[in-house]
Amino acid sequence: MRKKVLWLLTMPAILALLTGCTQVNEDITKDSTGFWNEYVVWPLSQAIEYFADVTGENYGLSIIIITIIIRLVLLPLNVKQLKSSKAMQDIQPELKELREKYSSKDAQTQQKLQQETMSLFQKHGVNPLAGCLPLIVQMPILIGFYHAIMRTPEVATHSFLWMELGEPSYILAVVTALTTFLQQKLMMAGAAAAQNPQMTMMLYLMPIMIGTFAFFFPSALALYWVVGNLFMIAQTVFIRKPMMDKQETGGKAK
Repeated sequence: MRKKVLWLLTMPAILALLTGCTQVNEDITKDSTGFWNEYVVWPLSQAIEYFADVTGENYGLSIIIITIIIRLVLLPLNVKQLKSSKAMQDIQPELKELREKYSSKDAQTQQKLQQETMSLFQKHGVNPLAGCLPLIVQMPILIGFYHAIMRTPEVATHSFLWMELGEPSYILAVVTALTTFLQQKLMMAGAAAAQNPQMTMMLYLMPIMIGTFAFFFPSALALYWVVGNLFMIAQTVFIRKPMMDKQETGGKAK
């Protein structure tokens, strides 16, 4: 759990580092070279242009459409993550018993603990790394989308609602922080993580960090974050919560 928390906390820092790389100040074109430009940034830039044309040069609406498409593509991974999270939560009592049984710090005992833990995971079909997979997949997409927004000149010259898409929006930055907090709050509701001090710290720290980035990034990227958060909130309400309630009801019936 501690390693996962550390990984999540370092994600924004990694994002900030990588957003300054790979020709971020150069416009993306069909002649841009390199794997990153040709297969990530350019296709996303073309997607922005396509949906903007379809919606009458509405680049804000284009970003919203692409965000929803990305989230729908990632939905199966997120559902798998939810199932893995629930399965991990269910075996916590058995994991605690194993840790108490093999509490000695000598190498042989710790090796036995690892073997018994892996056997427990296999028995219940739990993959401890499954929870990180959607995060790993989303990272290059988020960075790629940032580059597509920054390097597609038309984005910066258009507005959406009250926002200039190429400039930061302080109102949207606050909305980004609030929706990030709500999304995490709903994810933690009723879960064992809610009693974990590290996860509780993340509940408040992550929205602050993401909101701070939104204060400096173009509002087009903050729009992506807000729509993504709203999608995840809906996913929690309509998929995760019924899934958890059903499993808890089934567990009580047994």
